[in-house]
Amino acid sequence: MPFLGLRLGNETQMTTAEVQSLGSLAEELGYGELWMTEGSGRDSLTQLTAIGSVTSRIGLGTGILPMFSRTPLVTAMSAAGLAAASDGRFILGLGVGNRLATEHGHGVAYDQPIHHLTDMVHIVRALLAGEDVTHEGKAITVNAANLGGAEPRTKVPIYIAALGPRMLQLAGAIADGVLLSWTAASYVEQAIQLVQDGAIKAGRDPSDVAISGYLRVAVTEDLVAGRASLKREIARYAGSSHYQNFFSRTGFDDEMSVASAARDHSDNPAMAAAISEKMQSELGVVGSAKVCHAHIDQLRKLGLTKPVIAPLTVGDLMDSYERTIRAIAP
Repeated sequence: MPFLGLRLGNETQMTTAEVQSLGSLAEELGYGELWMTEGSGRDSLTQLTAIGSVTSRIGLGTGILPMFSRTPLVTAMSAAGLAAASDGRFILGLGVGNRLATEHGHGVAYDQPIHHLTDMVHIVRALLAGEDVTHEGKAITVNAANLGGAEPRTKVPIYIAALGPRMLQLAGAIADGVLLSWTAASYVEQAIQLVQDGAIKAGRDPSDVAISGYLRVAVTEDLVAGRASLKREIARYAGSSHYQNFFSRTGFDDEMSVASAARDHSDNPAMAAAISEKMQSELGVVGSAKVCHAHIDQLRKLGLTKPVIAPLTVGDLMDSYERTIRAIAP
């Protein structure tokens, strides 16, 4: 059975019981992993703990845990705790986040993100292996840090969320997997090649790095509403200069040039209006289950071995999730 994962968006409109019900449904229908986002609202770790308490097989990943808001020791402690609570099903997804959220929301300097993430991964991996860690890195230094015997019995895979070339190559060099997001179908092969290049340069077997990525999906008969939801979601991300630059680099410079004038607010209708049909078809899929499966299969053929669907809201939030989860079930 082909692998398929599920991303939950950590919507604050959902109760914990509703989040748990979606996790149980995903496990029942054969999804291999469930990834929980973190940006605002509730933290991803407690959400995953709640899901883990009502499931027994599905993998549970942070997609992603912004690294600047936590120290390496706290990150390793959290990973060890969730690995124990889930009987070894936890996957630690890490990313750099973005400057605005880091500095304004957390009051922490957004400095040397590549070096910071490199040090973070090395320190956390060693801590989770039960080592006493002394590490003097380019961004982080720790001395005699350890988990005090709480290291997990089984390995916790570490994935890196990556957009640009340097981060994609870093994932290949040091991570167990890469987590792509908003990666255009026409850019997937190039992104995967950058991951593999990073692995080869580091002396690793590229096949040791899992290739995972989010795909925004809406299974609906109301194509107009579905496409409008996809456009709004793309526009919301394009309101960030971080993603706007990424979209421009990966084939959508014309759209982002128009969107740039509407960046005063991500809900500006002009922002969504700038998202072309081509951009929509490259970044997501809306339609019948058959159409959505065909798009997922296309991405698999391009090298995305672990696709993760991210349901879009068309109408009621829970209805949208359940409809798409059931229709696309592996």
